[in-house]
This record gives sequence, C-alpha cells and structure tokens, in this order.
Amino acid sequence: MNWINSIRKVKVALVAAAVVIATLSLIVSHKLISDLQAEEISKMEVWAEAMRSLMSADETTDLNLVLKVINSNHSIPVIVTDGKDNVTITRNLQIEAPTTADSLAAVATALERMKEGGHTMKMLLTADNEAGIRAGDCINIYYTESLMLRRLGTYPYVQLGVVSLFIAVAVFALLSSKRAEQNKVWVGLSKETAHQLGTPISSIMAWVEVLKETYPEDELLKEMETDVLRLEMIAERFSKIGSAPELQAVALSGILENVMTYIGRRTSDKVKIHLTCDTGHDEALISPPLFEWVVEVLCKNAIDAMSGEGKIEIRCFREGGKMMVDVADSGKGISRKDHQTIFKPGYTTKKRGWGLGLSLAKRIVEEYHHGKIYVKNSAPNIGTTFRIELNAQC
Repeated sequence: MNWINSIRKVKVALVAAAVVIATLSLIVSHKLISDLQAEEISKMEVWAEAMRSLMSADETTDLNLVLKVINSNHSIPVIVTDGKDNVTITRNLQIEAPTTADSLAAVATALERMKEGGHTMKMLLTADNEAGIRAGDCINIYYTESLMLRRLGTYPYVQLGVVSLFIAVAVFALLSSKRAEQNKVWVGLSKETAHQLGTPISSIMAWVEVLKETYPEDELLKEMETDVLRLEMIAERFSKIGSAPELQAVALSGILENVMTYIGRRTSDKVKIHLTCDTGHDEALISPPLFEWVVEVLCKNAIDAMSGEGKIEIRCFREGGKMMVDVADSGKGISRKDHQTIFKPGYTTKKRGWGLGLSLAKRIVEEYHHGKIYVKNSAPNIGTTFRIELNAQC
C-alpha cells in the first residue's frame, strides 16, 4: 500500500509541475504579447501623425520624412477613411480578389471587422490641401494587430497542446509497458504455482485412496478428500490464468450456492450469508472455476472487513443483457478515495496481506469475462457493496 501511495504522490507532483510550467509559459507569453501590442500602438500613433501631416501638408512639410514613416509600416493592417467613412487608403490587408467589385467588398468587410474588434483613431486636420480636404475635417484610422502578433497569441497554446499530447502518449506508453510486464508476471507466477502444486496434490490424492481402502468407514478421510479436491481446483484456477478460458452458459445460482456452502463451512457461526437469485433467468457466460474464485475473494474480504461477525448478502439478478451479482457486507466500509485504488496490486489494509485478491478478481472479470467489477456503494461502519456485471446468456 505504501508504494501505491508513493506512485500516487509522484503522479500528483508531475501534474502539479506541468501545471506550474504551463502557467509560467502562458504568463511569459502574455507579457511578451502585451509589450508587442504596446509597441504596435506606439508605432500606429506615429504613423497616424504622419498621415495627418501628409493630409495637411504645406510647403514647410518634410514629405520625405512623412512618406518614410508611412511606408515603414509593413505588417499592421490599416484602413483610412474620411469623415463620412469613405475609404481613402488601405495598407497590409492582403486581399486577393479577381475583380474590383470583389476587392471593394473585401475592403468593406475588413473595415467592419476593424470597427468591431480593432483599434480606431480620429485625427483632426489642421490645413487645407488640393484634394479638397479642409482644415477641421477628420480622418478615421482603423487598424488591427499584425499577423505576427496574432500568431504569437496562438503559439503558446499550440505549444502546450503539442507538449501535452507528447506527455499523454509517453504516459500511455509507460502504462502499457507496465501493464504488459504485470501480465507476464501474473501469467508466469500462476503457471509456476499450478505446476508446483500439481505433483504434491497427486501424491496426496493417491495416499487418500490408500487410506480409504485401509479405513473405509473413517469420516475424517472424506473431509480430507474434500480438501484435497479443493486444492486440485485451486491448482486448476492458477493454470487458467494467462490462457483464454472457455466461457460457457452456466446458471449463476449453482455457482453462488457452492461458494456460500464452502465459505459457510470455514467461517464463524457469527457470520450469516444469505443468497437471493432469480433462478431460471440467471445464466451467464463464465468460466466456473475462475468466477467462483472472484466471489470467494469478495466474501473473504467481507468477512475480514466485518472482523468475523456480521452479515453478507449475495444478490443475483438480470438487468437487460447483463447479469448482476451484488456482494454486500456489514463491515467498516471503504473511503471514496480508495474505490479505485483497492483494485491495484499491492493495496491492502492487513498487516500480512499481499494485496492481490481484488486485483486478481478485477483481471478475471474484465479481461477474461469482458465484464465489470466495482464498488457500487460504501459507507463508514455500515458496509460495502461490490457489483459484478457479466454478459447474460440470451
């Protein structure tokens, strides 16, 4: 459990670091863009003064300097209109139109956009000129951010998107690699366990047969035979891990009754187990040995949660095309933050627990039976209900 918490802390730290880096990147980018915007506004103020000087030019005006300032604007889109908003000058609009009418329509559209989302300056002319402009007339200068500035505004988000995608792919690859490694460990451990159990179980079975011939009336030998058969079934379960199990349509009521009988004989009389099942409509596609294992894990965990005293309710019912199996106990409950963590390998609240039972149960249900297993509900000191969803036999 400690290493799971450590991994969780590392994940939280990585996410926090990513958020801090992203925030700093956006702050720096925003500051840079703000500075460039202020610089463009200053440039446009100078450009507007130059335009007013050009419109009000007389014999004393240095036209070379004025035209140099006006022609220095190679990036900021500008539209100049007279007092009646008739377009007189355009610059850097990057309009490509096949006809003059289309070009005028595009300029009108650009003008409306600048009025709505751009910047506007009104300049009062100070002298008459030969083009019919009189002192006191106004010109309107509409402009918007340069293409470079607009791109700079989007690049941080594009950059963050690419980095986020890269991190997501890397994390997915790492998790997939880790999951594949865990699968190999599961399969190898299970098959080796089944192999190691096989020989001594066969030997014990032979000795039981010898003892039965010698003491045919001894009742203890029947119990011994039952336990040996149980060991044989456990070995069979381990042998099925890692191989594709043969799913068959089986009535869940019979499987659940077997589990209830087995658990009931090996637990305290203070634990009451009750089974409710819709018989006749309870067939599901399962591997009986593996499914029994899952229910046994849930029941044993329930007994531990109740400290050997309480009530276990097992319900089996059909809902649409699914068979539902609920295992509810009256134990100490599970905190909401651990509803997912409990299914991870290594999670345990027992001093000598391995933390593999629920992880194995989840693997059996989801990977081998293509179903679901999850905590349906849980409350402190009231109990917990686990739900298993399986594909029903039509």
